[in-house]
Formats: sequence, structure tokens, C-alpha cells
Amino acid sequence: MKPSIMDDPKKKEITKKRHFSFRINIFFFITFLLFSVLIVRLAILQFVQAKDLKAAENTNTNQTNKIAPIRGNIYDSTKSPLAYTIPVQSLFFRIEPSQQDKDEVIRMATKLKTDVFDKFGKPDAKKLEPADIVLAMDLGYDINKNKVKDPSYYWVPRKIKTDLSNKEIAYLLEHRDEFKWLEVTEESIRTYEMDDDGTTTIAPQLIGYLKSYSTEKAKDMYKDNENSKEYLDTENVGFDGIERMYQDELRGKNGYKIYPVNAAMKIIGRATVTKPTKGNNLYLSINKDIQKTAEKAIADQIAFLHTPYARNDSFIKYGANAQAGYAVAMEVDTGRIVTMANYPDYNSNDWTGGISQATLDEIGSYIANGSITTAYPKYTDKERPKHPSSIVFMGSTIKPLSVLIGLTEKLITPSNQYYYDSGTFTFGKANSSSSISNSGRAAYGNLDASSAIEHSSNTYMSAKVGIPFYSKYGGENPAVTDKWAEYLAKFGLGVKTGSGLPGENAGSNDFSKNAKKDSYQSAMVYASWGQNEKTTTLQLAQFAATLGSRGKRMKPLFVDEIRSFEGELVKKVEPEVLEDSSALFAKNDWNTIIHGMKSGAEGIEELPYNVARKTGTSTQAVSGGTIDNAVFIAFAPVENPKLAVAVVVPEGGYGRYGASPIAAKIFQAYDAANEGILTKLGGGKRPW
Repeated sequence: MKPSIMDDPKKKEITKKRHFSFRINIFFFITFLLFSVLIVRLAILQFVQAKDLKAAENTNTNQTNKIAPIRGNIYDSTKSPLAYTIPVQSLFFRIEPSQQDKDEVIRMATKLKTDVFDKFGKPDAKKLEPADIVLAMDLGYDINKNKVKDPSYYWVPRKIKTDLSNKEIAYLLEHRDEFKWLEVTEESIRTYEMDDDGTTTIAPQLIGYLKSYSTEKAKDMYKDNENSKEYLDTENVGFDGIERMYQDELRGKNGYKIYPVNAAMKIIGRATVTKPTKGNNLYLSINKDIQKTAEKAIADQIAFLHTPYARNDSFIKYGANAQAGYAVAMEVDTGRIVTMANYPDYNSNDWTGGISQATLDEIGSYIANGSITTAYPKYTDKERPKHPSSIVFMGSTIKPLSVLIGLTEKLITPSNQYYYDSGTFTFGKANSSSSISNSGRAAYGNLDASSAIEHSSNTYMSAKVGIPFYSKYGGENPAVTDKWAEYLAKFGLGVKTGSGLPGENAGSNDFSKNAKKDSYQSAMVYASWGQNEKTTTLQLAQFAATLGSRGKRMKPLFVDEIRSFEGELVKKVEPEVLEDSSALFAKNDWNTIIHGMKSGAEGIEELPYNVARKTGTSTQAVSGGTIDNAVFIAFAPVENPKLAVAVVVPEGGYGRYGASPIAAKIFQAYDAANEGILTKLGGGKRPW
């Protein structure tokens, strides 16, 4: 039998060598492939991914940027918007890890202007040139590649343009590769409702305005606010009025953008975003229609005082130099402020985006709320000392309280006690006596407590209240003025009203200062008829409301409720009694003074309900002489008081002619806005 080939040793050896060679070849081939892959990978790492890997090597942290929230809106009592936030899309530039090529940056800036902003921007948008865009990028050079300054920071994107149009946004998104360093981010801008005249906004001094938090003044203003650590230098915060008073409620909560950054703190990737929480909305007690009526009434009255007719009238002519006016209406039972009007006023939207110096020079003296603090019309520095500010002496508006104090202190009795008013009154020592007189030296004859208020007798107040009060509390003694100030404070005079508005002035009890300078007797004589107490218009409104409620001093309220941006109730603001002095004064004494609040007042008598009122003419010394301010307080209806009104017109002359017509229009507007509530509560005109 022939042997198998597998049994041949030579053949086996040949086969074995062949298998070994094949395995060696396979091994070398696989090794070659592995080395090839390794070489290719190294080449990719070296030549393709080196830049990114180098940045990744240096990456050691994330940078968190806060996103300011969208501010809540402010509405009036009818839910009409007064201040609101409009979301806008803004364009930002972010610095990449390596400095962008200057030529490429300048080309992109030029392309932004010509291909995007010029073609698709809103018609009223600010025109940006390539030089403006390059500077906004904050790369350290201008369009001519000249060094300007080193970038101030790397990790915060730079804003190039605000309020992009939809077409601008669409173009930028479609050409993202051409604008690789740009990103569109939502922001918000504050807008204020315009008044009917189209040049001013509604209640600008009360609503307030916003300014950048980056200023030293802003940081000092909010230094005691624990929430201010969350504020951004790039955001705007409330600087006055309701905007400042309710800053935290309106602001909301921050959102966040987290950027990956390298060791040089340069952005190396896209951000992750946590959206901010919108601020709450405020619903004010202010009624837009009443506010607009009050603002127009003041402007119209001042215009009337400047007419030839007014200038030639023997009584109205004393208001010919009036340039400003202030009015506040406060509900007697709740303390709700339904209007707080200032004249002159201005356009709050001028603050949006930064107010110009020219505008600030024009309106700077009356930006402040003259109803609660010092404000002036626009005067030159030379002219201003010749005119009063918004804080004036009470004048005769104090007389109901003077009589009430006299009755309570048993200095006078409500009836069957008469004082003969000859028109003048002399006081002081025989060798250094002084005399005061009624307006126009009018002599009213026999007066009781009520008729002294009605006729506004200065002599009665001096003889029956001022001098006896001075004697009862020790004569030349601080106890005299201290006790008088104590009574006034119960009605909100000489103290802050408790409104909470920033910058509120407490007025001034000048009788304390003048008593030390002249005499306590003289101070009390003048204090008894309102020539020694300076007040704000809000203080006068609170005073009138406290008279109307017979002793309950209510906290002035400006906000009815606070709601979240989704409409859920956050807080309902309830009326608050600051002090109840009703038990201190006898019921008959209240009747006596209110019965006397019938002084002549233009426009008031025509109202279809009884109005308790007191006019005032506050005489004030200024540089070069004295001037007369028109002052007025009132509440209505007498039988069931609902609304108190105070009006001040510096240099307005007599309160009867300069101020009361404004109050009459406010009463009418309130009645109309509340379905005739004053007419219904008053039950019509009848003797009182």
C-alpha cells in the first residue's frame, strides 16, 4: 500500500514552514496597519486637533454669568399699564480663546453695518458705524487697529446693539457661520405710558425711573439691601418713586449663563442657560383718569393765572408768578392715594437708554416728587432764591386744628364765647410790641370758634389760641413748642406720613427754631395761623383725611396688591391706622371745627354735595421780599367723608383762587370714576 502524503516528513516540514510564513506575514501586516493608524491619529492630533486640545488642556473652570430678570409691570387701579417691560433681542459679541484676527473682526463689523443693520434694522434705531461696533467689542483696538485699551474682562459678552428687528435676527441666524462670534440674547427695556399730550408720561415723579446699577450712587443707595448682591452692573434699578420703593418685588430673580473657560478665562464653548424669573406686577391705588385730570387741572390753572384777565383781577392777580403746582387725593377711610400730581412733569422714557445731559439740565429741578420733597420749576441759579420750593407754610389750613387744640385745652369754648375781631392784634411787651392783621386788614366783628375758621381770622387764632397756649405751657419755655408739635404730629404734620416713598420730607416745625431766635410768644402767635409750619402736599392730604375721619391717621397707600407675572396674588395691601386720636377730642369739638370749614372756595360750591374745606394763603420770605402761596385742603362729603384733597400752588396767591379750582376738578373726577360715590354718600346739598 502506498504511504499517505501526510506521512511524508519532508512534506510536513514544507507545510509547517508555509504556515509559519503566512502567520509572520499576517503579524507584520497587522503591525503595519496599527502603526499606520497610530501615525494617522498622531497627525490628526498634531495638525488638526492641536488647537482645541491645547485649549482643553488649559481648561480648569466654568464661568457663571448672571442674567438680569425681566422687571414686573406697574398698573393703575383699573389695571391700565403705567410702566411695563418690553422684551427685546440684543446682539452680543464674545471673545474667543485666541485673539480674533483684527482684519477679520473689522470685516465682520463692516458687514454687520452694511448687510444687517442698514438693510434690516428698525427705521428709528440708532445708526451704528463699523468704528462703533469695533469699540463695542472691547478688543483693545479701534477700526484703524490702533491700541485703545486692554479688554476690561473676557468672560462677559459685549453688547453691540439692542432691540433687533425680526429681519436682523433672521439674517444673523441664517448666516451664523459668517458671524461666528456673535449671539442673540433676550433683554428688556422699561417703557412708561404716555399722557394725552404725547410729550409727558403719567405720574412720572411718583412712578420714578431706572438707572444703571453700575454707578457709585446706585451702590450706595442699595448698600443696606441684602438682595443687592444679586444685582448686575449692566442692569437698571429703581432710582426714585414706586420703582425704587418696590425694587425687590419688581425685579424678580436672576437667571444664569454658564460658559466653559480656559485658564486665561476666555470662553471656549457654548453656554448652558437657566432662565431668570420675572418680577412681580404692582397694581397701584392711583387711578389713571383721576391722575390725568389732576395733572391737567394744575397746568390749566397755572395757565389761567397768567392770563390778562387773571392779572387784572384784584384778588387773582397775586398768583401771576405761579410756575408749579402739586395735588394729592387720599381716601379718608383707607388711606389709598388716588392721585399724586406734580407740575411741571416730564417724560420718564427719557431715562431709557440713558438720559442726555441737555434733557437733564432742562428737567433736573423738578424730577423729584414735589408732593413729598423739595422741587422747583426751572429757574436759573440766580433766580431760584427769589422763589419758594414745593414745601411751603400751611397758612390758614391749620386753623381747624388750632381751634380744635384750643377747645381741647379749654382755652376756648365752642359757643356763647365771642371774640371781637377788629382786624389787627397786638402782642408782646409794651416797649417792644408787635402786631398782626387779617388778610386785607378785614375786621369781622364778633366771632365764635366756628365762624373764626370760616372767616379765617388771624387775630382770633392769635388771641384765643396762640397766646393762651403759650401762657398755659410755661411761657418762654421749650415745653410750649414741644406740646404744639405733639398735637401736630397726631395729624401727620412735622413728621413723615409713613408712606414709605423714598426721599420723603417731614416738613419743618419752624416755630421751634423761631422761638429760640425771637420769642416763644411770637412763635406761638404765628404758629396758630399757619405761618410757622412748613409741610408737603402729602402731609396736607393726610392732615385733611385725619380731620375727615375725626382723628384716625391712616398710612398713605400706593399699592393695592402685588401679583406674580402669572397673575397669582402675592400680597393684598390692607389699610393701616398709624394713630387713632379720636378719643382725645370731644365729639362736639369735632362738630364745631367741621361746621366752620365753609370758607369761600372757587369751584367747590358748585359740587352736588357738601365739602368741608379750608383755604390758605401762606406768606413766605424769599430773596428780595415776600410771596404768597395758594394752599387748600378739603374732604367730602361732610356727612360721610370719603375723599380728602390737598393742593399747593407756590406763588399762587390766595388759596381760594389759586388752588381750590384744582381740587374741585379732582373731586369731580373721583366721583365720575367711582359711579358717583361722593354724590350718593353726600345725599345732595343741604345745610350743615
